[in-house]
Amino acid sequence: MTEKLVVIGAGMASGRMLEHLFDANPDAYDVTLFNAEPRGNYNRLMLSPVLSGDKTYDEIVTHDDDWYAANGVTCRFGERVLRIDRERNVVVGEKGEVAYDKLVFGTGSNPFIIPLPGHDLDGVIPYRDLEDTEAMMQLGDKPGAKAVVIGGGLLGLEAAAGMAARGVDVTVVHIMGHLMERQLDEAAGYLLRKSLTDKGITVLCQANSKEIVGENGRVKALMLDDGTELPCDLLVMAVGIRPNIALAQDTGLATGKGIHVDDQMVTSDPSIFALGECVEHNGAIFGLVAPLYDQAKVLAKTLMGEPATFVNKEVSTKLKVTGCDLFSAGDFAEAANREDIVFRDPARGVYKRLVLEGNRIVGAVMYGDTGDGAWFYNHIKDGTDVAEMRDTLIFGPAFQGGATADPLAAVAALPDDAEICGCNGVCKGTIVQAIEGGAGDLAAVRATTKASNSCGTCTGLVEQVLAATLGDDFQMPTAQPICGCSDHTHEDVRRLIKSQELKSQPAVWQELGWKTVNGCHVCRPAVNFYLLADWPLDYMDDPQSRFVNERNHANIQKDGTYSVMPRMWGGMTDANELRAIADAADKYGATVKVTGGQRIDLLGVKKEDLPAIWRDLNAAGMVSGHAYSKGLRTVKTCVGSEWCRFGTQDSTGLGIKLEKLLWGSWTPHKVKLGVSGCPRNCAEATCKDVGVVCVDSGYQISVAGAAGMEVKETEALVAVKTEDEVLEWVTAFIQLYRERAKYLDRPYKWVAKVGLDWVKDTLADAGTRADLVERFEISQSVYRTDPWAAEVAKSERYAPLANLMLEAAE
Repeated sequence: MTEKLVVIGAGMASGRMLEHLFDANPDAYDVTLFNAEPRGNYNRLMLSPVLSGDKTYDEIVTHDDDWYAANGVTCRFGERVLRIDRERNVVVGEKGEVAYDKLVFGTGSNPFIIPLPGHDLDGVIPYRDLEDTEAMMQLGDKPGAKAVVIGGGLLGLEAAAGMAARGVDVTVVHIMGHLMERQLDEAAGYLLRKSLTDKGITVLCQANSKEIVGENGRVKALMLDDGTELPCDLLVMAVGIRPNIALAQDTGLATGKGIHVDDQMVTSDPSIFALGECVEHNGAIFGLVAPLYDQAKVLAKTLMGEPATFVNKEVSTKLKVTGCDLFSAGDFAEAANREDIVFRDPARGVYKRLVLEGNRIVGAVMYGDTGDGAWFYNHIKDGTDVAEMRDTLIFGPAFQGGATADPLAAVAALPDDAEICGCNGVCKGTIVQAIEGGAGDLAAVRATTKASNSCGTCTGLVEQVLAATLGDDFQMPTAQPICGCSDHTHEDVRRLIKSQELKSQPAVWQELGWKTVNGCHVCRPAVNFYLLADWPLDYMDDPQSRFVNERNHANIQKDGTYSVMPRMWGGMTDANELRAIADAADKYGATVKVTGGQRIDLLGVKKEDLPAIWRDLNAAGMVSGHAYSKGLRTVKTCVGSEWCRFGTQDSTGLGIKLEKLLWGSWTPHKVKLGVSGCPRNCAEATCKDVGVVCVDSGYQISVAGAAGMEVKETEALVAVKTEDEVLEWVTAFIQLYRERAKYLDRPYKWVAKVGLDWVKDTLADAGTRADLVERFEISQSVYRTDPWAAEVAKSERYAPLANLMLEAAE
């Protein structure tokens, strides 16, 4: 008869244990799973991206309903366990009893709440689960919202950054002298604080909280012991966790700081087991994911009757806080018998520090560039004698031995238990096993092991493991040359045009060693764009390097006629413009079509009639809609607050301002915008290249959407309060895209390549935004003109003075 296994807690540790158990023998146990939260296993490490808007909850779900059903798990979610009857082997839940043969505690930990006066007020929350995350997300919808975060550790800073990204005014209060003092030394803590301050977050270190001030039962402010009051609508405590052992204590199990377990994860009752943040093993308690996943593997084997032993290994910490890469390992406290090796690069914001005792590394701290962290950690763990490489040690494995080494050598030298993916606790050995089992590329490794499947920071390292394992059979993804005319990539060409000040096509062909005399149909349009984007005042656009539609300022149709689409600012028009369009349709025999971009298309116009129809439309005050261009197409709007009872802001007026600001600009690919007057999103702003959604507190700007052959929702860029800020941020984003993207990459493809975090970090600096806006305006001084009017003037300039074929009488 199948044994009954009851698991209390559907967290990451117990979830990984169930995966191992079902992989070994899916029919070994009849499993019942309790969880106090009304949901199953999700990746708590990824709650911060959910808070910041980079991910949705659905994207961080590890086990969904289908997974539990497929594995025959009876789910009792949203139900607390009241007690354990060990004499009857019964778990008593809020909705009834269930018998067990074996019982697993995976109760995790509880957030520590400082017992300050007022800690029980409404609006005082920890940062632990989805409900806490949603409370912080909702704060972003409140105009002028303020939040205080107590705790300058990882969770506190992620909470602060996520709320700040949603437009909340955030202050972090930390009692210690620098942030994340357990993981970082003072210098790295300074760099992190500077980065947060640059993002608009106020950071108060050596600040001691005295009292939480309330009004009508809800938090109003935090008072510090020096009398300073910090107003807030929400107060988040992120000051640590404690193992959740109350149920275990009531059950009579042996406990200390956590539930006591042996090397096989067995408690003081041989039929009850425990794992995760609730346990204590040889005096140690746990908070990082790697040892929890090791416990999961051991417990699964124990439940299968197989020998296994949990060993608490020293682990390194590789973290990402608000786009800043951090690494720490070992002991970096100062001591008389220790020496430091320090490297600083102020321009790149990089800091590295190694702590040595004799000729052995005992600690490492890195900020900004953490790529060599695993290599240093391996030397710390192995006690390597580094005497022969002390002079170049700080520069990492590539600079040992006097010359640049094979970059794969360091990865090949890592032991199998070296952690590669911190988010999912995946070690090198697991990845190698997956590769040897047939996972031949990054996608397959992700699907098999979950490595590189969360934050993506370890992607490069996973690819190096692939290369080191497969050898010549692995093709490391490489950038392709721009075309057969050159060996340079698009990125190389862009960089060299700027660095070598190449301001003409002949200069590019000559200085960059083009293999053809004058390029080809593939590279000429790209080089033409790169030149006009980088040197708008020096380079003259070459029409012959454009596609046929751009040369003719109209879209060619399958019958050889053209479509003509005048611009309608923000989707608005008037009776005079409509009359002019109707007259033009009659005069030139055009078919009239209303487009999805809130414009009117005139189809079937003959090529020889283009200058004439443009002249007629110009006379009515209309200009080219650039429906043919790699540039701004439309800014779609809803009627907004002027007409709609749900409208929060003047979305139409803002859309018109954006379109008049951006029209005429050339971009790597077409760009479409949308401005919705409220979250009902009637202008479909969340599938545009740039979308603006108006809310009571201001404007939520998102980017990198798509609604063509690929459909993709936009990703949150920033929340701002004024129209001027919208114009600044959108212009800066468009210019950054113009300067950095590969030709013919839509914004969503470009953002996927460079990373939204990089875009956010770049644009977060006010000086950088101002510089981008200035460069955009310089370009627009040349290109914010109507090409139809220019072509009409040209046709009139060269019109014949007389038709010499006519007879005199005629």
